Amino acid sequence: MGKVTLQSVADRVGVSRMTVSNAFSRPDQLSSALRDRILSAAEELGYSGPDPAARALARGRTGSVGLLITDRLSAVIADALAGEFIAAVSDELARQGMAVTLLAPTETDGVVEAEVAMDGLLVYICGSPDDQLAWARRRGLPIVTIDQRPIDGLPSIKVDDRTGARLGAEHLTGLGHRRIGILTVAQEEIEDRDDVHVTAAERHLGWHDVLDPLGIEPLMAEGVYLASAPTYAAARALLERPDRPTGVLCLSDAFAVEVLHAATDLGLGVPEDLSVVGYDDSRVAATSRPPLTTIRQDVVAKGRLAVAALVRAINDPESAPPERVVLPAELVVRESTAPPPAE
Repeated sequence: MGKVTLQSVADRVGVSRMTVSNAFSRPDQLSSALRDRILSAAEELGYSGPDPAARALARGRTGSVGLLITDRLSAVIADALAGEFIAAVSDELARQGMAVTLLAPTETDGVVEAEVAMDGLLVYICGSPDDQLAWARRRGLPIVTIDQRPIDGLPSIKVDDRTGARLGAEHLTGLGHRRIGILTVAQEEIEDRDDVHVTAAERHLGWHDVLDPLGIEPLMAEGVYLASAPTYAAARALLERPDRPTGVLCLSDAFAVEVLHAATDLGLGVPEDLSVVGYDDSRVAATSRPPLTTIRQDVVAKGRLAVAALVRAINDPESAPPERVVLPAELVVRESTAPPPAE
C-alpha cells in the first residue's frame, strides 16, 4: 500500500486538499459534521495529519519559539516564580498555535549549542546574556528580553523593581522598624548593573531610596539564587547576630521562606519577634506559615506581553520601534509583618 497523504483523504471524502488541511489546522473554517467525516476518513486510512516539517518549510516558519534560561533547567523549574512564568509563556503560545522550546546553556562555556529550529527567542532569567544574544543574532532571530537591562534594538519586558522594593522598605519603616536586615545576593553582583542580577540591583536601589534618608544602615546577608541551603545559612547567621534585625527585606519569596525556616529553628516568632517581607508574590507567598507580606508582580501578564511582543517582531519586524514595557509592582500585606517588639 502506498503512502497515505493529504490527497488520499481528500479523495476518500470527495473534498479538496485545502479542506482536509483546514480540518487539522483551521477547524473553525468547517462545519462540525464535515470535519468529523474528514477525521474519520483520516483515521481509517492511517493518516495522522500534515507533516510538521513540510508545513514549516512551506510557510518559512517552524511554529516554535525558544525560551532561553542561563541556569540549569532543574533549578529554574524548581523556582515557583520561574515555573509560573514558563507556564504563562507556554499557554499564550499554545493559544496562538505555537510551541515553546526550553533552551539552557552548557555547563562548560555557557553557550547554547543546540541547533534548534525556531522563529524567535525569549531571553529570561539570564546573567550576562551576551554570548547567547550573539548566538541568536547570528541566526537572525527576533529577540525579546525579560527582566534584563534594556538592549538597543530589542523589545524589553520588565517589572518596576525599584519602586516595588521601595514599597517593601516603606512598609517596614512605617511599622516602626529601624533595625532592618536585607537578604540578597552577593554585593559584587549587585554593584555591577550589567552583571547577573539586574533585578537585584534595582531592588537594592529601591530599598536604599527609603533607608538612606532615615539614616538606617541595613544588616546585609548574602544568599545564593536558586540554592536553598546557602541561603538558609545566610538567613540563620543574620538572625543569630547580637544586633539581630527586627525586620528583614528579602530579594525574593524563596529567600523569605528561608528566613522563616531559620526563625522557626531559632525559636523566633513571626511577626511577634521578626517581620519578613518577600518579593514576587509567587505561589509560596500565600501558603507559607505565616503567609508572607510581599511585593506582587504580575508574572502571567509578563509572560503574555513577552509572547505578544515576540509574535509582533516575528510577523512584522519593521512595523514599530522595539517596545519597552515596565510592569507595576504592588505591596501585598499578609501576616508576616507587624510593629517591632518593644525593647
